Amino acid sequence: MQAVSQSGSRLLWVEQVAVPDYLAGNGVVYQTSDVQYVIATNNLWASPLDQQLRNTLVSNLSSALPGWVVASQPLGSVQDTLSVNVTGFHGRYDGKVIVSGEWLLNHEGQLTKRPFHLELKQQADGYDAMVKTLAQAWQQEAQSIAGQLTRIN
Repeated sequence: MQAVSQSGSRLLWVEQVAVPDYLAGNGVVYQTSDVQYVIATNNLWASPLDQQLRNTLVSNLSSALPGWVVASQPLGSVQDTLSVNVTGFHGRYDGKVIVSGEWLLNHEGQLTKRPFHLELKQQADGYDAMVKTLAQAWQQEAQSIAGQLTRIN
């Protein structure tokens, strides 16, 4: 039994996007060395990072998966469920941003787990460029997830 709505759409619930405590605060995180991180006090997220990542993921997956209904709320009793655990979402001292973690899909009781790790070079210095590059990396990961979801039957 596939997770299909009355209209024939595949149903996907993005159950959660979890972030570790050091990313869960209001400040943008920047890695200053191999072992040190700084949480910005003046460059803040507009809303909690996990909410922003989840909302953006729902939007990006909706665009990338025509014929699917993607939501951040349960869609019914039969649906695919996606959970994402983000372990890295920060800028780094070498001018790159890191987006890493793993995702878990429950499709008809079968679990598929995939790690991800993206490093993108910032096009300019500063927090604005870093945030734009982080958004670009997150969108790329959403495209990757969408491609893999279409191959899972």
